[in-house]
Amino acid sequence: MRKQAGFIVLLAALTVASAASAGQITARINDNARVALAGNTRPEARQSQNDRGAAPDSLMLSHMQLLLKRTPQAEQALEAMIDGLSDPHASNYHRWLTAKEFGRQFGAGADDIATITHWLSAHGFTVDGVATSRMAIDFSGTVGAVRTAFATPIHYLSVKGKRHLANMRDPQVPAALAPAIAGIVSLNDFRPVKMYRPRPKYSFKVGSASYQVLVPADLATIYNLKPLFSAGITGKGQTIALIEDTDLYSSADWTKFRSTFGLSSYTYGKLTTVHPAGAASCKDPGVNPDDGEAALDVEWSSAAAPNAAVELASCADTNTTFGGLIALENIVNAAAPPQIVSISYGQCEAYNGAAGNAAYYDAYQQAAAEGISVFVSSGDEDAAECDAGQWVSFQGISVSGFASTPYNVAVGGTDFADSYAGTNGTYWGSTNSSTYGSALSYIPEIPWNDSCASALGATAATGSAVTYGTKGFCNTQYGSYFWDVVGGSGGPSGCATGATSQQSTAAVSGTCKGYKTPSWQKALVGLPANGVRNLPDVSLFAGDGIWGHYYVYCYSDPWFGVPCTGAPAYWAGAGGTSFAAPIMAGIQALVDQKKAARQGNPDPVYYSLAAAEYGAAGNNKCNSSKGKSINARCVFHDVTLGDNDVNCTSAQLLGIGGHGITSNGTVNCYLDSAQMGVLSTSNTSFAAAYKATKGWDFSTGIGTVNASNLVNAWP
Repeated sequence: MRKQAGFIVLLAALTVASAASAGQITARINDNARVALAGNTRPEARQSQNDRGAAPDSLMLSHMQLLLKRTPQAEQALEAMIDGLSDPHASNYHRWLTAKEFGRQFGAGADDIATITHWLSAHGFTVDGVATSRMAIDFSGTVGAVRTAFATPIHYLSVKGKRHLANMRDPQVPAALAPAIAGIVSLNDFRPVKMYRPRPKYSFKVGSASYQVLVPADLATIYNLKPLFSAGITGKGQTIALIEDTDLYSSADWTKFRSTFGLSSYTYGKLTTVHPAGAASCKDPGVNPDDGEAALDVEWSSAAAPNAAVELASCADTNTTFGGLIALENIVNAAAPPQIVSISYGQCEAYNGAAGNAAYYDAYQQAAAEGISVFVSSGDEDAAECDAGQWVSFQGISVSGFASTPYNVAVGGTDFADSYAGTNGTYWGSTNSSTYGSALSYIPEIPWNDSCASALGATAATGSAVTYGTKGFCNTQYGSYFWDVVGGSGGPSGCATGATSQQSTAAVSGTCKGYKTPSWQKALVGLPANGVRNLPDVSLFAGDGIWGHYYVYCYSDPWFGVPCTGAPAYWAGAGGTSFAAPIMAGIQALVDQKKAARQGNPDPVYYSLAAAEYGAAGNNKCNSSKGKSINARCVFHDVTLGDNDVNCTSAQLLGIGGHGITSNGTVNCYLDSAQMGVLSTSNTSFAAAYKATKGWDFSTGIGTVNASNLVNAWP
């Protein structure tokens, strides 16, 4: 009976989708009757002190992207079709589409595309290409053409000492075209942040604990990869694409990493660099300061799947478009896309903008339809993604628009709890193996959190878990050393669509809305009934050294890295969800090899397995705090100790205009009469954002994985 129902759903979906090619543009185009594309102006452009004047009309803006819109009926049909792809009872289970099939069934109508491209050409733009998905048009033109066609000026800005280019108000399109246009993906040159943190020199000491740095052998021990490797499940035959906007400084670093850590014996493991061709022009970016991100991505994905083909897919940034997005879109529109994609960049939903969020939503949605598994770093800013790069949060709870869609796995970050508990000797050997491994077993985990708002950090430093108030850790001299927005990110989707009403911040407000809760993210203990997509899904170790542990990698760029000579402990070291995402991508390669097939979006399987393991009230046998005593059959390690809270203060105290915030200028910040507060879901009482709990939580999602059990339990 379920199969018949699945067939009916699929038939209905295909029927609606076939009709979706009918044009949505029915009225005559009148450039004087316009509609604004709301939610597409950077907060920095709304702050007059940043304005440095108009850019010249002659300045060329290269490879802008006009995102198209399918009918609501076609969108509903596509969602139903994708649900069936992960439902074993559905008639279309694992019947992946090609990019051409996706475009024919769910792309914009040919007449609409012709009308829009003609309108662009008539306004002086060059149409560079239309995506195979028929959901994006790549076009180029001058600042003057943008100002005339989209009724928005382009100005230079000065932000944090750097010169930027951005539109000063939301772009507009003729009302006749609006039914078929979702937005312009970007009209600025602000770039996403890399999700890794080079190991700083911490003054935080816990007893006489020494550093134990993670190498691939430790990863294999802690997350139980060894039984898979012994059984020949090593990623052979699988391809992992790492999305970048840079080339590697040197591919020899990858080779050195593998030879040093005993991975070079896996001879099917190969590294290639590609600049994927497609509707959007992909130029070789060369080497730039993001090359450290690229190095760790290719190395640690290979550590988890040493026989997989690792593909660094990079495109150059334009002055309007992130090169990584160009690479991603060209990959999912290719004739033979890889099975797995990993992205270690991000930007909070409000800064990414409604059209930017929609671009990633559409790309990941298409990937899911094609059977591509997409892994994305959840972020390195605790629960305050919009405050990336700040030392204090003032814009409230926020998540990354790169990671918040329902069609990707959002990978969060943990740290190890052995230093906090004083049990280093229980979990680490006193000597290293021939491949430098010293981990003895699974190690208890806590959320990665470098902030003074960490209750565990406060306890270790002062003996008290109180972080807020005039006597709390964040308001002590010692605590001020840990004023930092750094840790594994998680929280509810809040501004994926719509626009904030704030003048000077990106705080969730106005018409902001989060993505709705996916069907697979509901039946699990701990999940809030808030109606939106919640992050992260799963987590892995991401610590940057505050508790004595971090990753080591080979990164020999003399400008930013160190020579890969001598013992690996002296190589480059870092933490961040940049490591966790490609490692989870590597684990997925092991799943795909075992099943001899691509799996599409892994989230429905994760949540189904977690629901069975945790039950209605959690499963203490799988509590991460048990460490080496955890049940050997657990698929997930349930992290229940710690938080990803962060220090915060009011915009007014920082001298930032607080227009539209609250009466005291705070957003999700409990100050309790102090200058420095902690991120809270209430401004008037302490409700930490967020504590680890039984089952799913905003700090670590489902938790971390026992890779061997995950692969073998995969349905």
